[in-house]
Amino acid sequence: MAHGTPLDDNFYKRHQFNEIPDSELGHRDEHGGIDESLPYENGRAYFHVEDLDCVQRRLGQRHAQMIAIAGTIGTGLLLGSGRALQGAGPVGALLAYAHVGTVAYATLAAVGEMTSFAPVSGTFPHFCSRFVDPALGFAVGWNYFYTNLLTVPNEITAAQIVLTYWDRDEGRQALYTGMLILATVLVNLFAVRFFGESEFVLALIKITLIIGLIMVGLVIDLGGAPDHDRRGFRFWSDPGPFREYLVEGNTGRFLGLLSVIVQASFTFQGVELVAVAAAETESPRRNIGIACRRVFWKILTLYMLSVLFIGLTVRSDNDQLMSREGNAAQSPFVIAINIAGIKGLPHVVNAGVFLSAFSAGNAFLYSASRVLYGLALRGQAPRIFTYCTRNGLPMISVITCSGAALLSFMTLKESSNTVFNWFVNLTTTGGYGAWFSINLAYIAMYKGMKAQNIDRTQLIYKSSLQPWLSYWGLFWTSIFILINGYDVFFAWDTSRFLTSYINIPLFISFYIGFKWWYRTEIWRSDEIDFVTGVPTLEETETPPRIPRNVWEKIADAIF
Repeated sequence: MAHGTPLDDNFYKRHQFNEIPDSELGHRDEHGGIDESLPYENGRAYFHVEDLDCVQRRLGQRHAQMIAIAGTIGTGLLLGSGRALQGAGPVGALLAYAHVGTVAYATLAAVGEMTSFAPVSGTFPHFCSRFVDPALGFAVGWNYFYTNLLTVPNEITAAQIVLTYWDRDEGRQALYTGMLILATVLVNLFAVRFFGESEFVLALIKITLIIGLIMVGLVIDLGGAPDHDRRGFRFWSDPGPFREYLVEGNTGRFLGLLSVIVQASFTFQGVELVAVAAAETESPRRNIGIACRRVFWKILTLYMLSVLFIGLTVRSDNDQLMSREGNAAQSPFVIAINIAGIKGLPHVVNAGVFLSAFSAGNAFLYSASRVLYGLALRGQAPRIFTYCTRNGLPMISVITCSGAALLSFMTLKESSNTVFNWFVNLTTTGGYGAWFSINLAYIAMYKGMKAQNIDRTQLIYKSSLQPWLSYWGLFWTSIFILINGYDVFFAWDTSRFLTSYINIPLFISFYIGFKWWYRTEIWRSDEIDFVTGVPTLEETETPPRIPRNVWEKIADAIF
C-alpha cells in the first residue's frame, strides 16, 4: 500500500497475511458459543477473518462517554480529594492532579486511536495481542479483568459505608449490602441499552452535583456564605502552598507531592472505559472519537476546579481531613460547607457520594464482563464465556463476574476486612499496568503502520501529538508502578509492600507462562496484521444524525 492511501473499505477488506481456511476458524454453535478456540501456531496468533462477535451496537456516543465518566468520577474525588489536600497542600494537590491528567490524556488518546482503527470486543488487551505479542494480550487482559472485578465489591462497600451517614445500625448493614449487590447485578443483566441509559442518568447527576459544589465553593471563597468570611487565597499563605510528608524540608514537600501523584493516578483510572464499550456502540469509530475528545476535558475540568476550590475553602491542616468515616463527614466539600455555616447541603453531598459509588460499581462490572468476553472470543479464556443472548448480552460472563460482588460481605466481619483490603490494594497497580500496556500497544501500532506505509492520519480519530504522547504515558505509568508503595520503605510494613508490588511478578508470570506454553513471538513491525478480523467502515458506521431543533443542537454540543 502506498503511503497516503486512505483507510477505506477496500483496505479493510483485503487480507494481507495470517489468512486461514474456515476449517481452522472457530464457528458459533447453536447456543452462540465457539466450537474451536483461537489457534496458535509457530508462535503466531491468528485473528479470525469472520466476525465471531455476538454483542450488538446499542449504545450511543453519549452512553460511551458517560460510562467512562461514571467509572472515573466517584468517591476518589468527593471523598479522597481531602487526603490530597492534607498530603500535599493546595498547590501541591493542583500540580499532582494536573500532571497525572497529562498521563491520562496520553493514555486516552492512544486507546481512542486504536479503537478508531479496530472497534472490536476485547479492546486494548486485543490490541496488545495484535500489535505486540499474544502473550502480552493474555497478561494484560487477565490483569485488567481482575482489577475491574475486585473494584466492583470495593465500590459496593463504599456505597454501603456512605449509608452510615444516615443509619449507623450495624444490624442493617448486611441488608444494605445485599440490596446494593442485587441492584448492581440487575442493571448489568438487562439489555445493554438499559445499562447505558442508567449510567447516563447517574453520571449526569454526579456532574450536576460537582458543578454545584464548585459554585458553592466559589461563593464560600468570595464571602457569600452565612459566615461572610472572604477567604480568597489566604490558605495558600497560611498554612502554605505545600505540606511535608514523612520527613521535613523540601524533601518532605516533594514526598508529599509524590504521595498525591500516586493517589491522583488511581482516581483518574477508568478513563479507558470509553473504549471498552466500542463493540457495543453505534458508529463506534465516529462516536468513540467524539467521546475521547470530550470525556477527558470534562473529567480534567471537574477535577481541577474541585481541587482548586477545596484548597481555597479548607485549610490543609484541618484535622477533619484525616477522617476515615467513608461518608459525607469525610468530604472536604462538606467540611467547607459546615465551616461556612450552610445547612442541609451535607445530606445532598452524601446522596451524591452514594450514587457515585453505585454508578462506578455498575461501570466496573460491565467492564470486567466485557474484557472476559473478549478474552474468550480469542481463546484466552474458556469458550463458555462467549455465550450471548439474542439481545447481545454476554450472559455467562456477566453472571460469573457478578459473583465477585459477594466479596462485599467480607467487610462486615473484622477478621475478613483485612483480606478484603488486600484485594482492593491489589487493584491499584493493575490499573497502572493497563495504562502502560495501552501506550506500549499504540507505539507498536504506530511503528507498524509506518513500516507498512499505512497513512494513520486517515483514521477518524487521531492525535497530532502522537507518538510522543504515548512515550510520555509509557514513561510515567512505569514510574507510577514503581512508586506506588514507596512510603513503605520509610516505615516497613510487609503486607503493605506485598499489596503494592505483588502485581508486578503476577503480571510477569502471566506473560511468561502463556509465552512458554504457546511459544508466542513478538510481532515485527512489518508483519503486524492490520486487516484480518477488523470490521469495515461500511459495517460499523452510519450517517451522522442531523439535529432537528435547537434542543438537539445543544445536546449534541454538550454530549
